[in-house]
Amino acid sequence: MSTPTSTTSGATTLFCCDDERRRALRDSAVDLNGIDYLEVLDGALPDDDPLRQRTLLVTFVRPLGGAVPGGARVRITGGERVRDPAVSWVSPATPLPAELDAPEEAAVRALVAALPAPDRVLVVRCAQAGDYSPYRLRLVHPGDGESVPSGLDPRLRELEFRFKAECPSELDCATPLVCPEEAAAPPAIDYLARDYPALRRLLLDRLALLVPGWRERSAADLGVTLAELLAYVGDQLAYQQDAIATEAYLDTARLRTSLRRHALLVDYPIHEGANARTWVQLQVAADAVPLGRAGTRFLTRVANRPARLAPGSREAREALSGAPVVFEPMHEALLYRAHNEIPLYTWGAARCWLPAGATAATLLGHLPTLAPGDPLLFEEVKGPLSGAGEDADRAHRHVVRLTEVRCWAPDDAAQPLADPLTGVEITEVGWAEADALPFPLCLSSIADAAHGRLPVVDVSVARGNLVLADHGLSVADDEDLGQVPAAHLAYPVARAGEPCATLAPEVIPPRFNPALGRAPLTFVGTLTKVSWRAGRRVVEQVPFDPEAPAAAALAPAPRDALPAIKVESQRDDEPAQRWTVRRDLLASGPDATHFVVEVEHDGRARLRFGDGRYGRRPSSGARFRASYRVGQGRAGNVGADTIAHLIGDDARITGVRNPLPASGGADPEDAASIRRRAPQAFRRQQRAVTIEDYAALAEAQPGVQRAAATLRWTGSWHTACVAVDRLGGGRLDEAFAARLLADLERYRMAGHDVAVDEPLYVSLAVDLQVCVASGYLRAQVRAGLLDALGSRRLPDGRLGLFHPDRLTFGDTLYLSGIYAAARAVAGVASVQATRFERQGSPDQRFLAEGLMRFTRLEIPRLDNDPSYPEHGVLRLDLYGGQ
Repeated sequence: MSTPTSTTSGATTLFCCDDERRRALRDSAVDLNGIDYLEVLDGALPDDDPLRQRTLLVTFVRPLGGAVPGGARVRITGGERVRDPAVSWVSPATPLPAELDAPEEAAVRALVAALPAPDRVLVVRCAQAGDYSPYRLRLVHPGDGESVPSGLDPRLRELEFRFKAECPSELDCATPLVCPEEAAAPPAIDYLARDYPALRRLLLDRLALLVPGWRERSAADLGVTLAELLAYVGDQLAYQQDAIATEAYLDTARLRTSLRRHALLVDYPIHEGANARTWVQLQVAADAVPLGRAGTRFLTRVANRPARLAPGSREAREALSGAPVVFEPMHEALLYRAHNEIPLYTWGAARCWLPAGATAATLLGHLPTLAPGDPLLFEEVKGPLSGAGEDADRAHRHVVRLTEVRCWAPDDAAQPLADPLTGVEITEVGWAEADALPFPLCLSSIADAAHGRLPVVDVSVARGNLVLADHGLSVADDEDLGQVPAAHLAYPVARAGEPCATLAPEVIPPRFNPALGRAPLTFVGTLTKVSWRAGRRVVEQVPFDPEAPAAAALAPAPRDALPAIKVESQRDDEPAQRWTVRRDLLASGPDATHFVVEVEHDGRARLRFGDGRYGRRPSSGARFRASYRVGQGRAGNVGADTIAHLIGDDARITGVRNPLPASGGADPEDAASIRRRAPQAFRRQQRAVTIEDYAALAEAQPGVQRAAATLRWTGSWHTACVAVDRLGGGRLDEAFAARLLADLERYRMAGHDVAVDEPLYVSLAVDLQVCVASGYLRAQVRAGLLDALGSRRLPDGRLGLFHPDRLTFGDTLYLSGIYAAARAVAGVASVQATRFERQGSPDQRFLAEGLMRFTRLEIPRLDNDPSYPEHGVLRLDLYGGQ
């Protein structure tokens, strides 16, 4: 069925959304008639009926009275393949047309006879069916063939239809109303005009063309003012267009936010730097003094100010106004007077020291308040040769985290641990290998001749009451970030082609990217902590691990740093909602209350929230507040003993200092580094295919000196066997092997298995004949040679020639190196090797050649340990001397 969607009268064509003319004609007393709708007889007839799509039933608004109105003729025009099909005959449906009496017309006759209102139907028979294109049926005057027949409404005498209206189609059968806009002739415009002067000249020239009578050019004229205003807006728009084009590429982008987003597209997260950290040691005048985090601040030295400043006092405000570097504690602590300074116990001996690499010490006194996990400082406080405090080596300061504390007698837990010989109460402590002393620490000595050669005791002491502090000042009050505005913009509704469609406007969500009022925002380094809770493995990012060695607390990676900021929102009377900071929102769901901090080159930080797909979009009307810290970068890397003031309430705290320099402070990654590194970052290999790949990945693990890998067929698949040479010659224990396997598992190739093996050690047998120079004791020279050619770390930090860290896979061992190490010992006049071979394999070839080669999986070993002679033997034959 077809209904008119447009009407034509003469040369006037109207497109109307609501056509009420039929109703008006039906209700009118005027003697006029018109077409209501048209039906093509198609699906109601049998499939093989040749009359399908050739019979048209044209229904009029009013009854026809048994005749065509005004004696009009029917004309059908249009079509593409079948053009202007001819009309065979036309007849009103009542009485039934005589043409329908033929036998082949039986089906059509039955349909016409069953019409509900046959007196308003005109039957039109076409000579042939049309194609799929639109056609137009028109009633014309029987005389001239164009004018409107009498008795017909000129706007309802025609309509558009399709012969194939009932054929299957996926398109909407409704004909859209097309209202194309008239194409306007383009004006003569200089498209190179983009700045204010050029746009002003262009506008005035255009106005002179459109309004020739307007010649005013005074700046006070309203027309000139409007032209200049438009030129100003155009200048700003051109700048925005140029800025967008500039920020669209990594090489040309100037804004740090643009660089950050471009780099993230290639999986390169830039870093915003990190704040510095240091250990702060406090002196207290009582026991069990609590140190909280809220409101506690450590300040670098400010002239003429006491060690402790009361919070909110005038002195505290004046001290802060002097722009000192401010640190704040990263954890709470209980402070004890006994921990201010702890002497080291030497068991009654003189001239003692803790060697480099030491992991245990004995403290003087019973210290039950010292516990595993507490940090402890070892500090040289006197010069070993003078006994004066000003001569102490400030580089001899080291912080460890205790892993073992024994202060009670092993046979009686109620009795303090004591020296069984003297009865002096003591406390024994130990710490992890990662915190081993990096230098020899002198405990007692004898002064030099200039100072009377007097005994010097307590050269070094231990100190507790240590707190890890980081650079950054907490903003005193929560900062109001503003309220999310209501949506007041919408995209324009596109009505081209469908001017009568009712379309709801697409509302543009309001932008809400608040900026923080103070800068630079503090970024705190984090590390990954893996723990087990209720039988489940938990991985979390923490600022520091209180159970890890002290060395790990001062070296966070800037790329893992997160901003020190807390954000909350509240809408009307609803409960406050906490938002969590993330590095990006790519893994955030639609309901995740996450946000990102984006920092510009000037340090100004803005918050970016989700868009409803990646992270939740803030609701209109919600008010946001933020608490954060300021202070960032290398400015926090202050020297030792520069922190001298504490802002706190407790008067029992009498002193504060940082014995070690602050470290870890890093400035944000600069634009040049981002442009250089981002395009190459994703090219970094993240898989292991060759044996060199497996070895390189194993060497990247902490505690591994070198690694070598071999690919072996194990009967069903290939196994990458990785041999690991640990630092210090440590054994491959189960815990270390499990960590290494877990890391290699991420990179191994499908179809490969991974196994970790011990290195293949080759024990050596070396005999040396040594001539001792006159005036030297052979025993002293022997001791010197055993140290120089030994496998241990010497008290002064030097490594013996055969120390495990000086030998690794595939090294070639030269006899000349042994000669050089031996000749460097005082009292050695000459050295001659008499044996130089693999232990248990006599072969004079190595001695003759002066070198010994090893395969890629072999490591030479010469421990010279009488308990393990199979680990290599060194024999010395000394003559001469005394």
